[in-house]
Amino acid sequence: MSDNFLDGLDEIATRWRDAGLERKLTIPSGIDFSSNDYLGLSQHPSVAKAAIAAIEEFGAGAPSARLLRGNYSIHRQAELTAAQFIGTEDALIFPSGWQANIAILSSLSTQDDVLICDELIHASLIDGARLSKASVKIFKHNDLKELEDRLEGSAGMHRRFVVVEDVYSMDGDRTPLSEIMELCEQYDAYVILDLAHSAGLYPTRHYQSKRVVTRMVTGGKALGVGGGIVCASSIVINHLINHSRGFVYTTAVSPATCAALQRSMQLLREQPELCDAAHDNAQLLRELLRIKGYECPGESPILPLIIGDTLQTINVAEQLQQRGFDVRAIRPPTVAEGSSRLRIVVRATHTPEQLSDLADAISECAVVHETVGDSSQRFNNLLVIGTDTDVGKTVISSLLMRAASRYGVNAKYLKPVQTGKDSDSNSVQQLAQLDSIAICKPLVELPLPASVDQAADAEGVTVTINDVLPKAKDIIAANESTIIETAGGLLVPWNNRQDQGDFAQRLSVDAVLVARTTLGTLNHTLLTIEALNRRGIKLRSLFLVGDPHNENKNSIQVQIRDIPIFEFPLFKKLSTANLDLWLDTEDLEFLFKD
Repeated sequence: MSDNFLDGLDEIATRWRDAGLERKLTIPSGIDFSSNDYLGLSQHPSVAKAAIAAIEEFGAGAPSARLLRGNYSIHRQAELTAAQFIGTEDALIFPSGWQANIAILSSLSTQDDVLICDELIHASLIDGARLSKASVKIFKHNDLKELEDRLEGSAGMHRRFVVVEDVYSMDGDRTPLSEIMELCEQYDAYVILDLAHSAGLYPTRHYQSKRVVTRMVTGGKALGVGGGIVCASSIVINHLINHSRGFVYTTAVSPATCAALQRSMQLLREQPELCDAAHDNAQLLRELLRIKGYECPGESPILPLIIGDTLQTINVAEQLQQRGFDVRAIRPPTVAEGSSRLRIVVRATHTPEQLSDLADAISECAVVHETVGDSSQRFNNLLVIGTDTDVGKTVISSLLMRAASRYGVNAKYLKPVQTGKDSDSNSVQQLAQLDSIAICKPLVELPLPASVDQAADAEGVTVTINDVLPKAKDIIAANESTIIETAGGLLVPWNNRQDQGDFAQRLSVDAVLVARTTLGTLNHTLLTIEALNRRGIKLRSLFLVGDPHNENKNSIQVQIRDIPIFEFPLFKKLSTANLDLWLDTEDLEFLFKD
């Protein structure tokens, strides 16, 4: 292993640590307000006895895959109990909820299908979507109008799957499942439903509908054990047994886990008051915090107390831990930038005294930002400039429009001067899958695909900054955010006296620079950055489009220091799904929100 490799990892670790994002493994201590053991079943004596009995009968593990010699009777017993518990025809147990979700999405969808996903779905569902061959579309969290737009815009796909969670783990809110069912009926779509933070806490909601093709139950939350269970029709389960790589090629779940899960589900039928206790405690803590001036949205036993600043959130969590309360800080990239929070989990076993003491401790430690995500907030405008023609400005403009939607920014796209008959505005609308209202009509359109001055000369006209600038500023002033794409590089002439750099300077908008990764990019990129600096135009980020070239990236990074550089690959098939998958791994929210 080379020193360069280890040095690179150490550099990443340093940056992660400096940003307050480093995670560490710690041994639990204090009163549990962080685990997902909502009902305290992980410590229930009868659950533990069931696990011990299974070990004594079957042994500590099932030493092969289920399709070999790892299929024990206790597996089937747990699955039948789960199917009865959720109200489905059949069930299949996996080693984890993560593995179950990946199995569902990667094996049930095909390249002719589309997965329409809520923007806040769990990382396991995101990775499952990546591994599937289906197209992927994202809709704003619990936004039924945008969901309907995505369904309507996917009419040509073979099958449409809406991927949602019943309870969302970071905000503690629920999905509007009844309304989603109505839309799925209207558009002949199906639901893939994650019940990770719902099963055991809430009665079933429409789980038996033919529109819900799978329900995924994690065993490590309200059930207090581990594993993941897919509950579905016998046809779906048979398909997973035969075609899910995550099932076929993995060692079977241990007998102890199966027996403990079975006993937990039996207990919940026998003692429904456990669920009532968890909800009553959550309501009590919300009220205690409200009295002290803190609002915790959602309705589940997950109480998100949003503080905002990452380092401040970590500090508050550490103070609470020192006082004997195991409360953890949740920060980016798990949640959006600026929404770092305490994720407080209330359990059925908490006493009123413990809840009151925690509320008092929070009031002594936490100062919460008064506003997070103010709907009246205006966001940054961005000028997309290329080092050359055909470097990918339109692709990156589409990417930024997709990113804006993901972060709740109502952005508009503007190409002030369009040269050539191929419309970049149409390309952005199609690639980013935007409504026409999000696309502003170009202020000047010239049919010759050439520089602005040459295209204007061919039409016998002159284009000046005064012709374009006032209209462009009016558009910017009327919208939350505007993505403005230039016609060519920074020094492309508009006429014999003015160039694109003059327009950019007077527009007073921060820049996003797009460059190639290949030979020659160092000179073109650094010259463009120098020209931006001379004009006082702030560069927010650099996108290198093409096959990765670490040497070129590193050389440029040395010159521009703290300005982020993103690498955008040359996809074999450029699609909206590929834009979304790229955005799943990169955070561009800082471009829009200072």
